[in-house]
Amino acid sequence: MLDVAVIGAGPTGLMLASELALAGVDVEVYERRREPQKQSRALTLHPRSIEIMDLRGYADRFLANRTTFPSWHFAGLDTRLDFSGFSSRHPYTLSIPQSETETLLSERVSQLGVPVHRDREVTRLHDGRESMEVVFADRAQTSVHARYVVGCDGSRSAVRKSASITFDGTDETFTGILGDFASVDSNSIAHARSHGVLVVPLENGLTRFVLSAPDRMRVSSSEPVTVEEVRQALISLCGNDCGVADAHWLSRFGNATRLAGQYRSGRVFLAGDAAHIHFPAAGQGLNAGLQDAFNLGWKLAAEIHGWAPTGLLDTYQHERRQVGQMLTDNTQVQTLLLELALIPQYAPPLAALRSLFDRMLNSREINHQLAGEISGLSTTYIDPAGDPLVGQRVIDLTLSTPDGSVTRVADLMHSGRFLLLDFTGAQSDECADHVTTPVLTDFERHPEYEAVHEILIRPDGHIAWVGRAADPIMRRRERRRALSDWIGQSRTEVSPDHLT
Repeated sequence: MLDVAVIGAGPTGLMLASELALAGVDVEVYERRREPQKQSRALTLHPRSIEIMDLRGYADRFLANRTTFPSWHFAGLDTRLDFSGFSSRHPYTLSIPQSETETLLSERVSQLGVPVHRDREVTRLHDGRESMEVVFADRAQTSVHARYVVGCDGSRSAVRKSASITFDGTDETFTGILGDFASVDSNSIAHARSHGVLVVPLENGLTRFVLSAPDRMRVSSSEPVTVEEVRQALISLCGNDCGVADAHWLSRFGNATRLAGQYRSGRVFLAGDAAHIHFPAAGQGLNAGLQDAFNLGWKLAAEIHGWAPTGLLDTYQHERRQVGQMLTDNTQVQTLLLELALIPQYAPPLAALRSLFDRMLNSREINHQLAGEISGLSTTYIDPAGDPLVGQRVIDLTLSTPDGSVTRVADLMHSGRFLLLDFTGAQSDECADHVTTPVLTDFERHPEYEAVHEILIRPDGHIAWVGRAADPIMRRRERRRALSDWIGQSRTEVSPDHLT
């Protein structure tokens, strides 16, 4: 019997499988498609997604020879979202097709020894109390048994449906189209952009056009797109067809917005598009899925290995569903600002509304708040009774160790363990089985960590505990309590020079 069956080999499923395998979990991935997806609806990785890859030591694979953008957009408004106000080594959005993201994550799961089974479509789940049976759609009705099942199988998730998890929200009322073309009139691109058309040069020599025309914005997303439709839409929006020809991919997408009622039902979990769908405003969907997986992986591993404290698995839904709610809320706002611009009778008030939003984005506070939401850099898992730093993503400080080497917080988290940083330079006389405890001789000072003596960091890079007590004995008591709260019964006494 498997520990975990991951259903879906998209970015979310592959990220989750890599996290589980890193933690020594017996995991396999099952995908209904026979081949990897060649087309790429998503084209970006936002700052927090790059950070979590850096926490495991493979961000450089994604960054190599690729274009980055130090700012981003909200509803296509002129005033950009500024990432520079965040303490991050990756304050930018990365341009990378989804197919490339899947390829690089596939290489990682392969290196970690995770089997990926293709042409395996799930028909139903059967709850056997101690395990779940996953039944596939083949003549023999073959199945696998796993202690846990995670549905990363997209908006039509068979896992979600079989687990009877609700998917409430709004139906599609507005659609857009995209087309990837080998031939375009490059002299028309700036003009098209000035008329609200998103034009993106792709790395394979193609150019993507994303748009919606007033007379076609109510067409069902199930209706195929034609080159002639794209041409006519461009003519209606900007006066010419931009010379588009030799289409390699055409697709229609809608604004159906739904959020799973639960992210967990017993031994079944949901992540990515299986848990939340929305209009692709500001390119957030794939990134949210990666971060869902990063949050869930270490918690599932802790439960499977027997050291999770009571209730740890339930924190996945508590922490990530609130992010899903924020995601569906902000994409609906962005969609409204885009949709109304196409309706003639709303043109004057919509222009005024967009101008108002644009002016609001000039406020540093508002810009920072929205930039944090879109980028994922402000995601905080709040503990109302805890220290204000608890739940925040840790800042990737530069650290020095006794052997004279200089390292970073991210470098110390490649193994996927907890990390305990003691800024007093003391050698801890205790640790836990799943905690890395380096001895520090120096560290980068940061104003957010002023008067902080110790920090316990979760495997997903969020702060679990902060030690502020000046008295070492009191701080030690607090540390032991925090270790017990987060790492259950596995805490053990070890030699003070323990370092991994």
